[in-house]
Amino acid sequence: MELARLLATLPDTHATRGLGRTPVHIHRVVTDSRHAGPGTVFVAVNHRGYARDGHDFVADAVARGVSVVVAERVVSVPGSVVFVTVPSTARALAWMAAAVNGFPASQLAIIGITGTDGKTTTGVMAHAILERAGMVPGLVTTVASGVGGLITPNPAHTTTPGATDIQAVLASTVSAGGKCAVIEATSHGIDQGRVDGCEFDVAVVTRVTHDHLDYHGTFDAYLEAKAGLIDRLAPTSMTAPKRWRAEKQTILNASDPSTARLAERATGVGSGIITFGLQGTVGKPMVIGEATQDLGWGTTTQLASPWGSGTLEVKLPGHFNVLNALAAVAAACSLGVPFGQALEGIATVVRVPGRMERVDRGQPFDVIVDFAHTPDSLEQALRTVRARTSGRVIVVFGCAGERDRLKRPAMGTVAATLAEVAVLTDEDPRFEDRLAILREIANGAVEAGSIEGRDHYFVPDRREAISFALVMARPGDAVLLAGKGHETSIISAVDGTVATTSWNEFEVAASALAALGWTA
Repeated sequence: MELARLLATLPDTHATRGLGRTPVHIHRVVTDSRHAGPGTVFVAVNHRGYARDGHDFVADAVARGVSVVVAERVVSVPGSVVFVTVPSTARALAWMAAAVNGFPASQLAIIGITGTDGKTTTGVMAHAILERAGMVPGLVTTVASGVGGLITPNPAHTTTPGATDIQAVLASTVSAGGKCAVIEATSHGIDQGRVDGCEFDVAVVTRVTHDHLDYHGTFDAYLEAKAGLIDRLAPTSMTAPKRWRAEKQTILNASDPSTARLAERATGVGSGIITFGLQGTVGKPMVIGEATQDLGWGTTTQLASPWGSGTLEVKLPGHFNVLNALAAVAAACSLGVPFGQALEGIATVVRVPGRMERVDRGQPFDVIVDFAHTPDSLEQALRTVRARTSGRVIVVFGCAGERDRLKRPAMGTVAATLAEVAVLTDEDPRFEDRLAILREIANGAVEAGSIEGRDHYFVPDRREAISFALVMARPGDAVLLAGKGHETSIISAVDGTVATTSWNEFEVAASALAALGWTA
C-alpha cells in the first residue's frame, strides 16, 4: 500500500515530515522495533501505566531501516525516514493495521465479547457454533487465536492482542473463505484502541464486576470502557462499508446491575437488545434457561429463545457456564445460525483450557484448574466445586502484583467463606513483595474468621503450594487451583529485573499427583 493512501486512513489530524519526492510502499505496520525494516511503519505506542514506551525504541527501528516512524512527540530521525506525529499512536496503529490488511472486518460478521468474567468460554462456545454452521470463523481470545479448526495457543498474558495481531487474524479469516469472527475484548483492549478499525455486528457483555481498578481508577470508568464495545457497533466515516448485512444486536446479562446502563448505550447506537438469563431472573430474559440441572461435571437446561426451544447440553460445570452458553447461542443466532445448529455447537465444547479443567490421574479427590482471578469469578468457581464435592474444598490462589489491590482482601473473604482451606501463593508478583500481597489477601480471610495455620497458609512458591494442597487432600475433597488457568508463565522480579518462569498449571498439578503415586 502506498504510504500517502495509508496515512489517509488515520482517524486524527497528523503532521508529516519527509513525505514527498518518492512514493513509499508499505507492506507492514509494527510496534516491535526488532521487526522493523524497509517498507515497514514503526508505531511508537505508549499506553498509560505500561513500563515500556515505544518512543524509546525509535532509534533501533531506524537502525534496522524502517521507512516510516509514527509517534506522539518529536523524536530525532534522519531525513530519509518519513516522520508522522499523531495525538494517539494506539489509535493510529489500529487504523493503519486495518488498512494495510484491506479492512478485513468489513468483509466479515464480527462478534465482540467483553465482561469481567466468562469472555473466553463464551467466545469458544460462539466459535464452536459458527464452526458447526460451516462459517469458517476467526477467533481471538485469551487462550487461543486462529481460523476455523486451525487455532493456536496465546502465550501472552493479555486477553486482547495488539491491533496488528487482530487484523492479521481477520485477514487470514477472509483468505480462508470465512464469513465471521469472534473477538474477545478486554476493557484495556477497548480503551487502548486495539479493536479500533473494526465495525462490530454483535456486542456481548457477559457480566461486569470488580476488576482492573488499578488501571481505570473507578468502577464507572471501567464500565465505560466496556461500553466502548457497544459503541463500535456503529459505522463511522472511517470504516469500510460492511459486506455483511445483519441487524446490530447487543447481548446483555439480564441479572447484571449494569445492564440498564448498557442497554441505554445500545439504544443510542441503534442496536437491538437481547437479554439472557436463568429461570428466576428479575425481568423475563429473551433467551432463558429453565429447569437447569447439574449432571456431574456438566449441566443441562431447557432453553427458550426467539429462535426456538430445546435442551441445551453444556459439558462444562456451573450455572455460570450455562449463562455463557446462552450468550453464545444468542450471538450466533443473531447472525442467522439455525437454532438446532447452535445447540449442536455448544455440545461439542468439552473443555476450555484453564477454565474449570479437571486434572484426573485416578486420585480419590478432584483437582480443578481455573482462571478465576476476581472476587466474583472465585466465588462462582468455589460454589461450583462445592456443589460437586462431598468433602472439603481446598483453594490455592493469589493476586497479581502491580494490579488492582482493592480486590485482594475481597478474594480472601470469599475463600474463607466458601472453602475449608486456602493456600495463598504467587500469581504474578512482578516487582511487589510477594508476602505483602499474600498478607493483603489474608486480611480479608481473617476478617471472615480464618485462622493462619488452620484455615489458611502462606506458601509463596506456587509449585510448592500446589504440592502442599494435594498432600493435604483426602478422599472426597476437591482442590481448586485458581488464578493462572491457561497462562504459560509466572512473572516475578529477581535482583531488580523481570524474571519470567515458564508455567503450565495443568502439567504442574499432574506432576505433583504423579509424585504422590497417581499416574492413571
